[in-house]
Amino acid sequence: MFSLHSARRLRTVVTGLALTGLAVTAAQGFASAAPAHESKRVAARASAVDVIEDGAARSLALSLGDKAWQRQVSGAVAQGKAVGLHGLTAGSATKGAAGFGGHIAKADRQVADAKGLGADVDSLLQVRLVGAAAEGVEPLVASSPSDDNAAVVVAYDSTGKAYELAADHAPDRPVYLVDVDTDKATEAGMKVLQKELSAAGLQSPVAAAPVNSAAAATGFWTTRVTSVTVNDVKEPWFKGAAEIFDLVTGFGLDGKVRVDTVTMPYLDDAKKTYYPNQILVNWSLYKYNLADVVMMEDDGNTNYSSLAKALAAVLLTITDQGAYIPLVNAVIDAMPSSWWTDDPDYVESWYTLATTTTGTRTGASGNGTMTFDRYWVSAL
Repeated sequence: MFSLHSARRLRTVVTGLALTGLAVTAAQGFASAAPAHESKRVAARASAVDVIEDGAARSLALSLGDKAWQRQVSGAVAQGKAVGLHGLTAGSATKGAAGFGGHIAKADRQVADAKGLGADVDSLLQVRLVGAAAEGVEPLVASSPSDDNAAVVVAYDSTGKAYELAADHAPDRPVYLVDVDTDKATEAGMKVLQKELSAAGLQSPVAAAPVNSAAAATGFWTTRVTSVTVNDVKEPWFKGAAEIFDLVTGFGLDGKVRVDTVTMPYLDDAKKTYYPNQILVNWSLYKYNLADVVMMEDDGNTNYSSLAKALAAVLLTITDQGAYIPLVNAVIDAMPSSWWTDDPDYVESWYTLATTTTGTRTGASGNGTMTFDRYWVSAL
């Protein structure tokens, strides 16, 4: 999957915000060993999830001193697919897995807390192999930094020694990369968003909504996405999966701002067109015939509880003036400033979609394109 770096750079078209402190010079090649305290200094500037992942990566590296455990990990990730760390340790009787298991259980809980997820969320930390395994070459273990502009990626060997890998090209030796399972995180995050937005009054119950017309009793009109494409400049080797979701905003039938969430789990590759035929806007939930869409991604660091609270704090101050008010800027303004630096989750936005909108529309920053049609959903 991909990280949408061009969108993040182009978001100034929408917000008018100036990005600062993001210009870095990429390291060249594989650097020499760096002291462990240097990696701690780097981690101190990162997000909470980054710090937890870094600790898990170092702990995993140390546990690989147990050769039997190292062979099991090597076999599990040999195909390049991500493997859950909790399940990997639970299925092993080795000494290395036993020692690492306690750390990963605690780290999983910390990641869930940092992302604002409930206590019932499944384990989130996973590991995958980057590069091909080589006979006699010990893999390093690294974590995926949230900053797409990172110059280096810190990795560890089985003695705990820290190394700095160039972020601008894939490493020339095998690396086990620790990151968050964003499939699970986004699924759990959508539940948190919906619950907290509903509690804040930004998702009025459908059952309580009045019927606007006789036609509404037999079904409702929707806006459907028939195709979607998102551009990208480059995908760093250290980035794992990024899950895409949309915030659809408008005024509900009660006259208050309403926010609905729509996930796009199929949107894997940049510059590839997908044809989902997916319902994006359910017009029976909205007072006016206009709505806005903000596309976002979870690259591992999104805190869904904080997002819901930030949205509520801003959107609840907007009142119905008897005419539609575009809400994209309000949604963007609600996002914490840190999201525009180390954790930029904004992808694209579409202003004022109407019940009559059809055809292809390019987003405000020029990074994404969606084709829409009108679709009638009949009642059972």
